[in-house]
Amino acid sequence: MHGATLVGLFTVAGREDRPASPDRYEISSVEKVGGNDWRFNARIRYGNVDVTLPIVVTMLWAGDTPMITMTDVTIPTLGTFTARVFFYGDRYAGTWQHGNVGGQMFGRIEKSDRQ
Repeated sequence: MHGATLVGLFTVAGREDRPASPDRYEISSVEKVGGNDWRFNARIRYGNVDVTLPIVVTMLWAGDTPMITMTDVTIPTLGTFTARVFFYGDRYAGTWQHGNVGGQMFGRIEKSDRQ
Protein backbone atom coordinates (compact mmCIF):
# COMPACT_ATOMS: atom_id res chain seq x y z
CA MET A 1 0.00 0.00 0.00
CA HIS A 2 3.04 2.26 0.35
CA GLY A 3 2.74 4.92 -2.34
CA ALA A 4 -0.70 3.73 -3.47
CA THR A 5 -3.79 5.85 -4.05
CA LEU A 6 -7.33 4.65 -3.45
CA VAL A 7 -9.58 6.32 -6.01
CA GLY A 8 -13.25 5.63 -5.68
CA LEU A 9 -16.73 6.55 -4.60
CA PHE A 10 -18.80 6.47 -1.44
CA THR A 11 -22.53 6.25 -0.88
CA VAL A 12 -24.70 7.48 1.97
CA ALA A 13 -27.37 5.06 3.19
CA GLY A 14 -30.87 6.51 2.88
CA ARG A 15 -29.79 8.77 0.02
CA GLU A 16 -29.92 6.20 -2.76
CA ASP A 17 -31.56 8.81 -5.04
CA ARG A 18 -28.25 10.72 -5.11
CA PRO A 19 -25.21 9.59 -7.07
CA ALA A 20 -22.17 8.23 -5.24
CA SER A 21 -19.58 10.87 -4.34
CA PRO A 22 -15.87 10.71 -5.19
CA ASP A 23 -13.21 10.14 -2.55
CA ARG A 24 -9.45 9.73 -2.70
CA TYR A 25 -6.87 8.41 -0.23
CA GLU A 26 -3.23 9.06 -1.18
CA ILE A 27 -1.09 6.79 1.00
CA SER A 28 2.45 8.08 1.33
CA SER A 29 3.61 5.36 3.71
CA VAL A 30 2.45 2.48 5.91
CA GLU A 31 4.23 1.14 8.96
CA LYS A 32 3.45 -1.57 11.48
CA VAL A 33 3.12 -0.08 14.97
CA GLY A 34 2.47 -3.27 16.93
CA GLY A 35 0.35 -6.41 16.87
CA ASN A 36 -2.20 -6.02 14.07
CA ASP A 37 -2.04 -2.21 14.15
CA TRP A 38 -0.67 -0.24 11.22
CA ARG A 39 -0.20 3.50 10.70
CA PHE A 40 -1.28 4.82 7.32
CA ASN A 41 0.11 8.26 6.54
CA ALA A 42 -2.43 9.52 4.06
CA ARG A 43 -3.98 12.49 2.36
CA ILE A 44 -7.76 12.13 2.51
CA ARG A 45 -10.01 13.96 0.06
CA TYR A 46 -13.80 13.86 -0.18
CA GLY A 47 -16.36 16.64 -0.55
CA ASN A 48 -14.63 19.79 0.72
CA VAL A 49 -12.34 17.79 3.05
CA ASP A 50 -8.63 17.71 2.18
CA VAL A 51 -6.37 16.67 5.08
CA THR A 52 -3.09 14.82 5.50
CA LEU A 53 -2.59 12.87 8.71
CA PRO A 54 -1.59 9.55 10.24
CA ILE A 55 -4.37 7.05 10.92
CA VAL A 56 -3.82 3.88 12.96
CA VAL A 57 -5.99 0.95 11.89
CA THR A 58 -6.21 -2.74 12.70
CA MET A 59 -5.34 -4.98 9.75
CA LEU A 60 -6.80 -8.49 9.74
CA TRP A 61 -6.42 -11.18 7.09
CA ALA A 62 -8.94 -13.53 5.52
CA GLY A 63 -6.56 -15.89 3.72
CA ASP A 64 -4.73 -13.69 1.20
CA THR A 65 -7.13 -10.75 1.60
CA PRO A 66 -6.26 -7.90 4.00
CA MET A 67 -9.06 -5.99 5.71
CA ILE A 68 -8.83 -2.73 7.62
CA THR A 69 -11.02 -2.60 10.70
CA MET A 70 -11.82 0.54 12.65
CA THR A 71 -14.36 0.66 15.47
CA ASP A 72 -15.15 4.08 16.91
CA VAL A 73 -11.75 5.47 15.91
CA THR A 74 -11.43 9.23 16.29
CA ILE A 75 -9.58 10.82 13.39
CA PRO A 76 -8.33 14.32 14.27
CA THR A 77 -10.32 17.09 12.52
CA LEU A 78 -12.74 14.55 10.95
CA GLY A 79 -14.55 12.82 13.82
CA THR A 80 -15.19 9.26 14.93
CA PHE A 81 -15.54 6.46 12.38
CA THR A 82 -16.22 2.76 12.15
CA ALA A 83 -15.24 0.98 8.93
CA ARG A 84 -14.50 -2.38 7.36
CA VAL A 85 -12.59 -2.18 4.08
CA PHE A 86 -11.01 -5.08 2.22
CA PHE A 87 -8.43 -5.05 -0.56
CA TYR A 88 -7.92 -7.54 -3.37
CA GLY A 89 -5.93 -7.13 -6.54
CA ASP A 90 -6.40 -3.56 -7.74
CA ARG A 91 -9.74 -2.96 -5.96
CA TYR A 92 -11.15 -2.14 -2.56
CA ALA A 93 -14.64 -2.14 -1.06
CA GLY A 94 -16.25 -1.76 2.32
CA THR A 95 -18.61 -0.02 4.67
CA TRP A 96 -18.22 3.14 6.75
CA GLN A 97 -20.11 4.78 9.62
CA HIS A 98 -19.75 8.30 11.06
CA GLY A 99 -22.27 8.89 13.84
CA ASN A 100 -25.75 8.33 12.40
CA VAL A 101 -24.48 8.53 8.81
CA GLY A 102 -22.93 5.62 6.96
CA GLY A 103 -22.71 3.86 3.65
CA GLN A 104 -20.47 1.97 1.29
CA MET A 105 -17.15 2.79 -0.32
CA PHE A 106 -15.44 1.17 -3.28
CA GLY A 107 -12.89 1.83 -5.98
CA ARG A 108 -9.54 0.99 -7.48
CA ILE A 109 -6.01 0.97 -6.09
CA GLU A 110 -3.54 2.93 -8.21
CA LYS A 111 0.09 2.09 -7.61
CA SER A 112 2.72 4.80 -7.87
CA ASP A 113 5.42 4.51 -10.51
CA ARG A 114 7.87 5.68 -7.81
CA GLN A 115 7.80 2.43 -5.79
